[in-house]
Amino acid sequence: MHPFRWLTIAILALLLAACSGGAPKDAEVVIPAGASIAKAGQILEDAGIVSASSFRNEARFFGGDDPIKPGEYKIEKGMDAGDILKLFQSGKTIQRLVMIPEGMPSIMVWERLMAEKRLKGEIPVPAEGSILPDSYAFTTGESRAAVVKRMQAAMDKAFAELWAKRTPRTAVKNRNEALTLASIVEKETGVPAERRTVAGVYTNRLAVGMRLQADPTIIYPITRGKPLGRRILRSEIQAVNGYNTYSMAGLPQGPIANPGKASIAAVLDPEANDYLFFVAKGDGGHIFARTLSEHNANVQKWYALRRERGEME
Repeated sequence: MHPFRWLTIAILALLLAACSGGAPKDAEVVIPAGASIAKAGQILEDAGIVSASSFRNEARFFGGDDPIKPGEYKIEKGMDAGDILKLFQSGKTIQRLVMIPEGMPSIMVWERLMAEKRLKGEIPVPAEGSILPDSYAFTTGESRAAVVKRMQAAMDKAFAELWAKRTPRTAVKNRNEALTLASIVEKETGVPAERRTVAGVYTNRLAVGMRLQADPTIIYPITRGKPLGRRILRSEIQAVNGYNTYSMAGLPQGPIANPGKASIAAVLDPEANDYLFFVAKGDGGHIFARTLSEHNANVQKWYALRRERGEME
């Protein structure tokens, strides 16, 4: 290259650096899909970061051939136009997270996504049991539908992997039954070590034709899985519908929440036990029993504990 061209480039670089300076503050900007260099420069100028002309000149004279990538970016104080251009070309966007805990019903998944203002677009309530509980990254301006699609694809993948490892002890015959029973296990115990034991209890009950009698199945038709906030009424215990396992034998018609991997794995490989009953013991865990008389004694202990706490008269 001719020496004068090198000199010209060097002078231009000094002029651009002098004109543009560094970003005066930390800032977050969103570059939409299909945005041109000029559009990105205007976004930066509107945000008070660098002038649009400085950004365009930097891209024209010194930028590579890599396109700028859409997404939300963190601009740090002191970054010049060249630094920002490289950032946009790198695609290193800010990763936001939406967390879906194990056992969250789909109506609450929907509410959480609709409340996230950085997402856009309307979505229906996802099918119950179709979402894999986890933390999901998203970028500002992304559609809610795209996030739900990732959540459901994650469930499809996880379920296929777990289903392939199922054992002969499992009582479920297909995906709907597996997710339904897993959602009950998820809602019945918050103790990870108990999941396979609880799954074993329900597997045993199904085998002998006993009703599952799971309280969360009473609540689901009333609140769609949200907390009831009060005691269950006798009329609700006796209600006949497609979910209440006190008034029907077998499994409900579908899941009552979105179960996590551990609960799905538990029903596909339940503990080989001979328990038929369990009752809370006051610390989040349960006491298991083989006979009704043993179970009734455990229930009386639980009632006594609740009376001590002032929860019962």
